[in-house]
Amino acid sequence: MSAAGRDKMRSLEEKLGYRFSNAELLRHALTHKSYASETRSSQYNERLEFLGDSVLGLCAAHFVYDSDPDCMEGRLAKLKSRLVSKPVLAQWAASLNLGQYLYLGAGEESGGGRTRESILANAMEAVLGAMYLDGGLAPVMPFVRGALARMQTEHMADDVDHKSRLQEIIQKRSKTTPEYEVTQTVGPEHNKTFTVTVRLGASTLGTGKGHNKKEAEQSAAKDALEREEGQR
Repeated sequence: MSAAGRDKMRSLEEKLGYRFSNAELLRHALTHKSYASETRSSQYNERLEFLGDSVLGLCAAHFVYDSDPDCMEGRLAKLKSRLVSKPVLAQWAASLNLGQYLYLGAGEESGGGRTRESILANAMEAVLGAMYLDGGLAPVMPFVRGALARMQTEHMADDVDHKSRLQEIIQKRSKTTPEYEVTQTVGPEHNKTFTVTVRLGASTLGTGKGHNKKEAEQSAAKDALEREEGQR
């Protein structure tokens, strides 16, 4: 590995809080198939991604099990699934600025691969797989638990079904249901942002944004509920 490559890896290791004994494992985890194809290498991160997915699953299951002793199995499974979802993994990767460390082929590079949700999420899993191979669960578990604790705080509010709550209030008051409309879509195909407006007849109740329609509808319903609360 070149001096520049070593400096690049050291920079990421500082963010991970872990120094690799075998730095090539980390480079392997950051190598996308497109780069390996262009350089005629057999080393890319899909196998490490497979391993990292299982390592993450174990760490996440342990985390949610410990986080609430009274939580039933169904709720534990739902919380774990949310915390290890691709959007959340991509957000975690983005917080580490993982995209800047990736080895991508020219096509992926020009197509916005460094910010693409699927590539970032997969690379995050591959990095976890590499950490596990290099040092076992000892360095991985505290790193994952710390990240999951932060993500749980950020995403637990999103676990509330704002649409159902808004519908209950509207039906009780006016015997009808609110309607949701996508009023704007911006961004590239792989990273769109949707704006949704929720209305009751001609009246606008709220607006919201999200990376998919469901998320934007929940955001709009939440805005409507907050406006409703403010009028009381």
